[in-house]
Amino acid sequence: MPRIAAVDPQSADPKSQSLLDAVQKSLGVMPNMTRTMAQRPAVLDGYLALNGALAKGRLGRRIGEQLALVLAEENGCGYCAAVHTQLGKHAGLTDADIDAARDGTAADPRADAALTFARAVLATRGHVRDSDVDAARAVGLDDGDLGEVVAHVALNVFTNYFNSVADTEIDFPAVRAPRVPAAASA
Repeated sequence: MPRIAAVDPQSADPKSQSLLDAVQKSLGVMPNMTRTMAQRPAVLDGYLALNGALAKGRLGRRIGEQLALVLAEENGCGYCAAVHTQLGKHAGLTDADIDAARDGTAADPRADAALTFARAVLATRGHVRDSDVDAARAVGLDDGDLGEVVAHVALNVFTNYFNSVADTEIDFPAVRAPRVPAAASA
């Protein structure tokens, strides 16, 4: 049972209702995560704003989904693993691409460098080494790309943590559960 309840769109406050209507129009569905974020319009609005901005980024949808998959795995978020498996397929990822992304790798060198850099950002809480930056640049990621990777890390840490805290009910097809971080098992 969820720890934070999903909002009934019909009884949501006007701002949340407007945001949820936009989600429904954009996706054709209203995921439990956005309904749960709608407990406070500021939370849902902040998520939608950063997500929308990154959707227009240079890294593109495919790498964005690969980043979301590795971060869901690293943070042990089953909800996000399920969502981004579906979204990744819509972005053209194969089952093998999805499994590789969850393991932190990609066949494309640019995507692989983005995943490796994202894992370094997450593991070091942003205190990456010069060699992490140099390795990403060596395959063509520029300063703007590095900034986008950091923004994807921030967005996905937010959604991963939000769904883990809320224990959001998964409303997408089931996938292999991510490994659970050691601290969560205590």
